[in-house]
Parts: sequence; structure tokens; C-alpha cells
Amino acid sequence: MKARSDPLTADEHRRLGIDLFNKTWTLMETADRNAEQNDELLHCAHASAYHWLQGGQLVNRVRSEWQCSRAYAVLERPEPALHHARRCLELAESAPDALDDFDLPFAYEALARAHSLAGNEIAARDWLDRARAATPGVNDHDRALLEADLATVFSSKPGERA
Repeated sequence: MKARSDPLTADEHRRLGIDLFNKTWTLMETADRNAEQNDELLHCAHASAYHWLQGGQLVNRVRSEWQCSRAYAVLERPEPALHHARRCLELAESAPDALDDFDLPFAYEALARAHSLAGNEIAARDWLDRARAATPGVNDHDRALLEADLATVFSSKPGERA
């Protein structure tokens, strides 16, 4: 296989990051995914994260770690969901001024969901409380999405949006 002689530009990385992020959502929302679709879901989430690492800003990295955590939660895999949720929070806390008002509460949501999936109810409730406490500063549209996600933290279908 011949190596590509011209590396991807930052714009190409961003375009791929966006396309793969959206493809991941499509796969997460697909009912009755098969094993191949589950594999594709994870590969798309990680590929999107890679491209954002190469061509994005911190906010894109925060959101891609959040999405990786959600993808693992959808597939009911608590350990990697926790890993990516923790990384999401670590990145979010490193430069909160570089984020939108919903990014930190969604990092808390990811931790609540991953802990719930892992059976850590006390930790899950603590992170859920933190997410709820952070929602007043979020604009109405994003707050509705956040609150819908928070309502599903303890549901039997961890990846679905209400």
C-alpha cells in the first residue's frame, strides 16, 4: 500500500471529524444494531476523536471524549465509558473558558451515566446532581437536550435520548 504523500489539512481533519461524529450518532440511534454496526459505531467515534485531535480545538476534543463515552454506554461497556467520561471532564476542566455553557454539565452527565452502568449508584447520583446544578447557566435549547439526557441516566437503554 502506498502512503499518502500529502498529509490531511486541518480543514480536512475537521470535515472528517464532523462527518464521523454525525455517523456515530446515526449508528447510536439505529434500533437493533448488529455486531458489525456496533463495531462501526465504536470505530466512527474513535476516528472522529482522532480527527478532532488533529484539526480541532479543545472544545471538539471534549465533545469527542463525551461521544466515545456515550458510544460505550450504548453498548453497555462501563469501563471504557468511565475512561472516556473521565477524560472528557479532565479536558473540560483544563480550560472552561474555551467551552460552551453546556460542555461541563454534559461531562458530568457522562460520568453519571457511566457510573450508573457500572453499578456505582452513589457516584452516579453525585455526578447527576452536579449536572443538574450546572444546568441553570445553559441556554434553553441545550438545557432541554441536557435534561432529556439526564432523565435517561438510570434507564435500561443508556444511549437513547428521551
